[in-house]
Amino acid sequence: MDDSSAVVPSKSAPVLAVNRRTFVRRVSGSMAALSLVPEGSQAQTQMSGADTVPRGAPAVARNGPPRIRFAVIGVNHGHITSMTDAVLRGGGELVWLHAPEPALAKQFLERFPMARQARSEAEILEDPSIQAVLSAGIPDQRAPLGIRVMRHGKDYVADKPGITSLEQLAEVRTVQAATRRIYSIVFSERFENRATVKAGELVKAGAIGTVVQTIGLGPHRMSIPTRPAWFFEKSRYGGILCDIAAHQADQFLFFTGSTRAEVVASQTGNLHYPKYPEFEDFGDMLVRGDRGSGYIRVDWFTPDGLPTWGDGRLTILGTDGFIEVRKNVDIAGRPGGSHLFVSDQKATAYIDSAQVELPYGRQLVDDIVNRTETAMPQAHCFLATELVLQAQQRAQRPTLPA
Repeated sequence: MDDSSAVVPSKSAPVLAVNRRTFVRRVSGSMAALSLVPEGSQAQTQMSGADTVPRGAPAVARNGPPRIRFAVIGVNHGHITSMTDAVLRGGGELVWLHAPEPALAKQFLERFPMARQARSEAEILEDPSIQAVLSAGIPDQRAPLGIRVMRHGKDYVADKPGITSLEQLAEVRTVQAATRRIYSIVFSERFENRATVKAGELVKAGAIGTVVQTIGLGPHRMSIPTRPAWFFEKSRYGGILCDIAAHQADQFLFFTGSTRAEVVASQTGNLHYPKYPEFEDFGDMLVRGDRGSGYIRVDWFTPDGLPTWGDGRLTILGTDGFIEVRKNVDIAGRPGGSHLFVSDQKATAYIDSAQVELPYGRQLVDDIVNRTETAMPQAHCFLATELVLQAQQRAQRPTLPA
C-alpha cells in the first residue's frame, strides 16, 4: 500500500560472493571514474521518483512483435502502472482491462489506451490467447483471483501483498503445484529500483564479501484523504507486515541467498491513529536464514516535510564492507531516487544507477514463454510471503511510554 503513486526448468541463482580480486577487476574502473565526477553533475543525476513513471506519462513502447498477450484485472493500487510497463518492456501486448470502478478504469485507460475494456472477468479468463494476467486489486482479493487465473491455464502477476493469509498461501501453493503456472508477486522495491538492482550486481561480484545481514526500512506517508475505506480494514490489507514488509523479506532472502528461513520475533501495533482501530502503523520483525539474518522495520510515520512518500533504505552488511541503498531520496541533497553507496576496505563510493536496466519484465516474459524461473524462483516468492504472514500472525504488541 505504499505511496509511490498515490493521487516479479532453470532457477535464478542466489546472490553468491566471489573473491575480491574478481570484484575489483569488474567494477573498480567504474568506481574510480565516479570518484572524479563532481557531486551534482549530470553523470550523478538520478531518475526522479524512485524510477516511478510520472502521472500522465505515455505507456512504454514495445520493440518488435509481441512475445505474449496479457490482461489486467483490478487497478486499485498505482503499482499497476509500473507492473504493466515492465511487461510491456519485456515484449508483452496489453489486450484487456477489467476494473469494476469506472474512475479507476478511466485513469488506467488514459495511461494505456491500447487496452480494451472487458465486460467481465470471465471474458478475459476464457480468452485462450491471453497468457498472463496482472492485478493490483484490493489485497485480499488478489490470491483468489490468482487461483482462478491459474486454473484457467494462465500465469499470474500480482502486486504485493499478493497473498494476505496463511490459508490463502496454502491454497495458492496447492493450485500452483497442480497447474505449474507462474504465481509472481511484484516486489517492486527490488525489481523496479535501479540502485537495488545494481546492489545485487555488486554483491554477486563480491564487492562486500559474504553477506551477513540485511536491514530493510520501509517508512510510508499516511496521506489519509487519498485512502479508500479498505485501506484501514485489517482483513482487507492483511496487516502492516503482510502489506509492506514483503518487500524487505524478499530482499533479505535475495541478498543473503537464503532458501530456508524463520521468524525470530515480530511486533505490530497502532501507536498513533486510534481513530482507525484496525489499522497498524508500526511493525518490525527479526528473521534468520540458512545464509544470513535480517531486520525489517515498516511504518506509516513519514513526515510531511520529507519530499517523497518514504525514505526507504536497505543496508547490506558483508564481511568486507557494506552497501546502503537510499531508494527514494538522498537527504544529503542529490536529486531523485535510486542512490547507492558502497564502503569497502579501501574506499567509500557513490555509484550512479540511472542507466541500470530493470530486468524483471524481460525475465518474466522469458519465463512465461520458456517455462523457466529466471525472474524469481517460485519457492522464493512463496517463502518471502510465508515469512511476513507468520510474522504477522505471531506479532506481539509494542507500547509507548505514558
